[in-house]
Amino acid sequence: MEPRIEERQVETSDGVAIAARFVTPAAPKAAVLIAPAMGVSQRFYAPLAQWLAEQGLAVATFDYRGMGASRPSRLSGFQATIMDWARFDAAAMIEELAYRAPQVPLHWIGHSLGGQIPPLVPGHERLERIVTVACGSGYWRENAPALKRRVWLFWFGAVPLLTPLLGYFPGKRLNMVGDLPRGVVEQWRRWCLDPEYAVGAEPGVRERFAAVRAPVVSLSFSDDDFMSARNTESLHGFYANAPRTLLRIRPQEAGLDRIGHFGFFRAEHQQALWQRYLLPALQGRVTEAAATAKESTMTRP
Repeated sequence: MEPRIEERQVETSDGVAIAARFVTPAAPKAAVLIAPAMGVSQRFYAPLAQWLAEQGLAVATFDYRGMGASRPSRLSGFQATIMDWARFDAAAMIEELAYRAPQVPLHWIGHSLGGQIPPLVPGHERLERIVTVACGSGYWRENAPALKRRVWLFWFGAVPLLTPLLGYFPGKRLNMVGDLPRGVVEQWRRWCLDPEYAVGAEPGVRERFAAVRAPVVSLSFSDDDFMSARNTESLHGFYANAPRTLLRIRPQEAGLDRIGHFGFFRAEHQQALWQRYLLPALQGRVTEAAATAKESTMTRP
C-alpha cells in the first residue's frame, strides 16, 4: 500500500500557520521530522520523505515561517528569527508528528541549519535519535578556503547593506541562499561572526546543547564547500552529554563523483547514501554506517 500524503497548515503556539507535509505508511515503525536548511523549501526533501515512508517511517516536512509555502505575500517587515523557527515552528511540528504517530520512536533529520537547532526546540527531549546532514558551525573563519572570499562579501557587504534598505535579504536575486526575513538573516549574521556560533552569540544556548541526551549522528562530506571538517567538529562538540558519531564521507567511498552540501538529498542517491548511511543511523546501527566511512571519527562522552 502506498504511503498516504497530506499537505496542511500547522498552527504554532504563537498563532502562526506554517505549511507542512506528512507522508505516512499504514503502520509506521518510527516517525521522522526533516528540518530544512536555511533558505531551502520542504519540496527539496520530498524524495527522501517518500523513500523513508516506503521503509515504514512516518515522515513530516515543513517550511519555516517566512520561507517556501509559509512565506507571506510581502516579506519586507515580516517578523521572524531563527529562534522563532526553533521554539515555535519546529516545536509545533514535533507535537503534530508525535500526535499523528503515537507510541513509536521519534527521530530528527536536520540539513545544515536544521541540524543546528534541535537543542533550541522545546520538546527535543522526545527525540530518540538526531541525524545531522552537511551540518556544522557557520563561523565564517572556519569555512572551507574556497568559500572565504564569497562569505566575506556576504556578511560584510550584501547583508548589512541590502537588508536595512529593503526590510529583508533579497538572496534569490543575488543567487545567495534565498530571500530571508530581516530578523533571520541578522541573527544568523551574529552567529556566523562568533567563533562559537550560536553558543557564543546567544545566552543559554551552551546549556541547551549540553542538555541533549539523544544520540547524535553527523553525516558530513569531504567535498562540502559550505561545511569544513572544522565547522562540523566545532558544532557537534557542544553536544557535551550526548553520544556522538561523526562520519566524514568522501564521495568516492560511496561510488559518487560529488555530494557537496546538497547532493545527499538527490533521489538517485537512495542506495549510495540513504540505504548505506542514513537508514543505519536512524535504526541505531551507527557502527554499521561508520564501517563504510573510512574517514569516520567516533566520540562518546
